[in-house]
Amino acid sequence: MAATAMQITGMITPVDSRTSVRRSVAGITPEFYFQKTIDNSRLIKVTDPQRRREIRIFSAAVAALFMVMMFYAWQHFSSIEYGYRIEAQKAERDRLVEVNRTLTLEAASLRDPGRIDALARKMGLESTQPGQVIRLNPDDVGAPVMAQATTVAVITAQ
Repeated sequence: MAATAMQITGMITPVDSRTSVRRSVAGITPEFYFQKTIDNSRLIKVTDPQRRREIRIFSAAVAALFMVMMFYAWQHFSSIEYGYRIEAQKAERDRLVEVNRTLTLEAASLRDPGRIDALARKMGLESTQPGQVIRLNPDDVGAPVMAQATTVAVITAQ
């Protein structure tokens, strides 16, 4: 280069925080950075009542919103749970109606007079004879009967 070129008295290499590449910048004087220790032990923080009130109001609003959301979630999940319970009860009712229908049919078949007569004849029983059955008076039907003694007829098997 030519002798009349500008002379550089110092080189500055700042560190760019966004990139890890260092660039050389020509400057007149170099810059040096020194760490300065600051003693904050004698500082006193002044409380701000307006800021404190704002924080309390904000906290109360957030707490109220949280409670409303929890109440809504509780109701929602309770309604879902009650829906499942109702469906289970309906299924149980349908099952019990079917069992009741089956038992009613079975009871009707067991009360069939022809079946009862056939079973009685297999056991050796005979039809009743006239005078064996005592009917109550129709006006005494509502009155309670404490005790009654009648003669017993014994039918012997032949």
